[in-house]
Amino acid sequence: MEETDKPIIAITIGDVNSIAPEVIIKALEDNRILKMMTPVVYGSGKILSYYRKALNIKDFNYFQLKKLDELSHKKLNVLNLWEETINITMGESTAEGGKYAFTSIKHAVQDAMDGTVDAVVTAPINKHNIQSDDFKFAGHTEYLAETAGVQESLMLLVDGTLRVGVVTGHIPITEVAQKVTKDKIHKKLTVLEKSLKMDFGIAKPKIAVLGLNPHAGDNGVIGSEEEEMIKPLINEWKEKGKLVFGPFPADGFFGNGQYKNFDAVLAMYHDQGLVPFKTLAFANGVNFTAGLPFVRTSPDHGTAYDITGKNLADETSMRQALFLALEILKNRKEYS
Repeated sequence: MEETDKPIIAITIGDVNSIAPEVIIKALEDNRILKMMTPVVYGSGKILSYYRKALNIKDFNYFQLKKLDELSHKKLNVLNLWEETINITMGESTAEGGKYAFTSIKHAVQDAMDGTVDAVVTAPINKHNIQSDDFKFAGHTEYLAETAGVQESLMLLVDGTLRVGVVTGHIPITEVAQKVTKDKIHKKLTVLEKSLKMDFGIAKPKIAVLGLNPHAGDNGVIGSEEEEMIKPLINEWKEKGKLVFGPFPADGFFGNGQYKNFDAVLAMYHDQGLVPFKTLAFANGVNFTAGLPFVRTSPDHGTAYDITGKNLADETSMRQALFLALEILKNRKEYS
């Protein structure tokens, strides 16, 4: 691949007091990365230097720039978004950590919207300390959807052929039942099916839909949502020739391996989908936001303050997020 043909991948710095800088550094140590893409960390070279020294990582070098058009396709790049020195307090949640995490996200997303970078890979943030007048969202997914101006996006967890999406995301469990509507499920299915075709190269996707209630309602004995809403919707999709099946009882679906028969699974709420996914694929799992005009992936773990600075963080998920972004870019190009 010619140097200038490599996709430019923006990597947000995440919470600077968390394991985010560590997993970024460790992932970028992989010599395959630079052969396949041009990575640009949005943040500060001072942050990476601090963690490189703290973790005693000696052979990690990068090119620093102030403007994106100065980047080097032959090196790892760090786009310096601020000059000031940040007080690093490893393992602690601080307002400063939230402030600079958002600064990084804002610039990376803007460049993705402008088309000056090809994809964004976001490092972990703290959903509490990042809150401000400019960021009043439950997480990355909600912020990205509003910023990109899309009506419907989808949180999709990916590990190889295991793909799990959710109808409702970061909302309290007490609100789930009222938010799961026939229209909402239909919209999420629409985003999921299109993404499977466009982003994963699957011509005729086969999708499993989980029930909302225990035992998928037991024919109306434990709740009516399946009989009144989910089954009729699935039948409508089948009548259009779509390979959509269910609703399946969530409790046994993953344990008995049924998920292996489908290209993706649509769960009704966050923990229904993410608990089994992370049990099966925690180290390798990647969070992908389907439905955006640009590619965004992230590792499927959080800030892990308890192990920050101890050289214990596993960078596998961050590395997989970089590789998945590259794969999706390739699939989108072929699809278009």
